[in-house]
Amino acid sequence: MPDFSLPAASRRSVLRGIGGAAVLGAGIPLLSACGSSGSSSDPKTVTVGSNQSDAVPKKAYASLYTAFGKQSGITVKVNTKDHNTFQEQINSYLQGTPDDVFNWFAGYRMQFFAAKKLASPIDDVWAKIGDNFPDAMKKLSKGEDGKYYFVPLNTYPWAVFYRKSVFTAKGYTVPTTWDELVALCKKMKSDGLVPIAFGDKDQWPAMGTFDQINFRLNGYDFHKSLMAGKEAWTDPKVKAVFDHWAELLPYHQEGFMGRTWQDAAQGVVSKKSGMYVLGSFVAQQFTNKADLDDLDFFAFPEINSAYGQDTVEAPTDGFMVSKSPKNHDGVVKLLEYLGTPAAEELYLKGDPSVVAASSKASTAAYSPLQKKAYDMIGAAKNLTQFMDRDSRPDFTSTVMQPGLQKFLQNPKGVDSLLSSIERQKKTIFASS
Repeated sequence: MPDFSLPAASRRSVLRGIGGAAVLGAGIPLLSACGSSGSSSDPKTVTVGSNQSDAVPKKAYASLYTAFGKQSGITVKVNTKDHNTFQEQINSYLQGTPDDVFNWFAGYRMQFFAAKKLASPIDDVWAKIGDNFPDAMKKLSKGEDGKYYFVPLNTYPWAVFYRKSVFTAKGYTVPTTWDELVALCKKMKSDGLVPIAFGDKDQWPAMGTFDQINFRLNGYDFHKSLMAGKEAWTDPKVKAVFDHWAELLPYHQEGFMGRTWQDAAQGVVSKKSGMYVLGSFVAQQFTNKADLDDLDFFAFPEINSAYGQDTVEAPTDGFMVSKSPKNHDGVVKLLEYLGTPAAEELYLKGDPSVVAASSKASTAAYSPLQKKAYDMIGAAKNLTQFMDRDSRPDFTSTVMQPGLQKFLQNPKGVDSLLSSIERQKKTIFASS
């Protein structure tokens, strides 16, 4: 899943700079490693800091650690924290006495901590597992210094999810252009459906909608450049993203500020909502097999014919190693195992809402939904990671999350909002 967040204090506000550790723990227990003294020095134990607190992935990860323990004789002690709390406090956690290994995300988010020397390079691991991954995954796993810092496990696409039976019963067709999407929203509304399920209580789902509109309208290169702080948020191209979004807002589910993504998903499960812009992890909420078999998705529609539907948002989850792991040899063995096709296949048995990052993992057991996700990612000309993974974490947590919520509540105030975002961006990206 993406990094999944919260209301008042955005879950990623943890990343407000190296000096923000004292603020991060205010009001909630500080994230710490297994045991009071941090990682274990026992050569038969490896500790893992986990943000996988949701039931489905938590159980799937547990199956991996059990299998590794049986084959290696090494016990994996898992330190699971609420997903939001983990993201909130990751910065101070990594500066303290973290676990040997921790769950994290590919791309910019990984590079941020590697550059801060809060993670260990793992080129020795990649010497063993490199052949298991395509070049795109290798690139996503490297720091700015060219060294490897990340072992990818799974990935998934963001798209527009819907129930096939609802579209069939109502005679809806999958929209491939913006105008068709708006027309479908209008039809769904007149039919008594909520056209677009939406919950932004945790502040991150809105970022996914922004990304889809931005790279459909302005293309991959502009989107990546904007996320990297190299474009102005006052650029007319950015304003056009919000103008398009404002056209869709009347069709978004009301009351979104108090609704989590899981709650929003229930509208699709119950057939009260027609569509949902989210990652394929939404499938975790379809606990009845008949409902899950009815779930389908389509790529976010084309807006600018120059770019079509050539970009797919496909966040990648996996593992990193803390700055000073107590059991280096055990860590290497664990990561070498986690980088195998067999480990990925085992994980997917427990969490079929995602697909393997390895190009060598078998797809034979994939559901139709997984096969479609796999094909979508494989056919994409460009892959993005998600706004808060493709940009500076301090920028997305302190500026973009509250900024997007301001837009959602007052779309007419977008000009002053974008000026404010640009001012803050310049200050943050000018810092080290």
